[in-house]
Amino acid sequence: MCGLRRVVWLVLVHLVISAGWCQLVRGQQRLQRISFGSCAKQDQPQPIWDAIVAGAPDLFILLGDNIYGDTNDMRVLREKYGMLERQPGFVKLRATCPVLATWDDHDYGRDDAGAEFEQRVESQRVFLDFVGAAAGDVRRQREGVYWSAVYGPVGQRVQVILLDCRYFRSPLKKGFAAREPGDGYRGRYVPNEDSDAAVLGEVQWAWLKQQLQEPAELRVIGSSYQVLSNQHGWEMWGNFPRERQRLFGLIRETGAEGVLLISGDRHLAELAALPAGGSEGVGYGLYEATSSSLNAPSGNFTKLGVRFANEINPYRVGLTWFDTNYGNILVDWSAADPVIRVQICDQSGAVVLQQRLLLSQLRRGGG
Repeated sequence: MCGLRRVVWLVLVHLVISAGWCQLVRGQQRLQRISFGSCAKQDQPQPIWDAIVAGAPDLFILLGDNIYGDTNDMRVLREKYGMLERQPGFVKLRATCPVLATWDDHDYGRDDAGAEFEQRVESQRVFLDFVGAAAGDVRRQREGVYWSAVYGPVGQRVQVILLDCRYFRSPLKKGFAAREPGDGYRGRYVPNEDSDAAVLGEVQWAWLKQQLQEPAELRVIGSSYQVLSNQHGWEMWGNFPRERQRLFGLIRETGAEGVLLISGDRHLAELAALPAGGSEGVGYGLYEATSSSLNAPSGNFTKLGVRFANEINPYRVGLTWFDTNYGNILVDWSAADPVIRVQICDQSGAVVLQQRLLLSQLRRGGG
């Protein structure tokens, strides 16, 4: 009888694990090192993965343009994902840590596209196959690839929220007037002030409100394109000012603290900060790290004889990095007031930009 009980017990354990119990255990893992990046040309060398893997991240977040699909043909899209999956460094990364992802325009299927993209339903299926979403994954039952999870024990919980800034987004408005050379104003898009202009869509907004009310000490919100910078004229939340203000307002309304923003898209890297007060402020400093590109940087400006590129960003902290890069969020939970280092690293893993924070600074009245 004891032998039979043991067999039954082992079968039950196997069924529980198959049902996703191992994911629950993984969710209790304390996150101390989150790495992230965006914009990877799948048909070109990707040596940067070596430095990322050497850092032994607990988690890696792909922020979009994970491949350059740019096609309505889903067979082509699948093959381009396959090219990324066969990159030796990416294979090592997947063996090192969980890899999370959202998408941007090029892996969505069309440059700068939003809700008007005709193949968005089919593209979502291909994307979810790439990230290994199970048949029962909630993203298989709804529109959009937005997703969230909480990692770590009470007192050290990190919530990762990945937004879908493509599936529901309204069309962009062209008409940006570039200024004189050196002024730092470039781009092609102007703000869409229409009252119904959308970035997230109402269903995703309702979901995000719910997520921001979940208990967590630190929240990492991933947007495929920049949230704070609002004057450069390329893709950004600033193209939809009402939605941008709505995001800040939702963080205030829900009382969500510990929020850090990460983004990609720009083929450059920079750190930015929104002051705590004023009409936009959320009650504490809101920081954003933009990391792009993993292997196709804007450093190619030097090929044109340009030594630097000026671009207006009133929220920028420090300088802009135009070469290959990835980002880190390092959390030292051992301190009474946990120390957070938000970093941009070059291809060798050297830190080129850093913002050092205390967790208390991401609290209202915390400094």
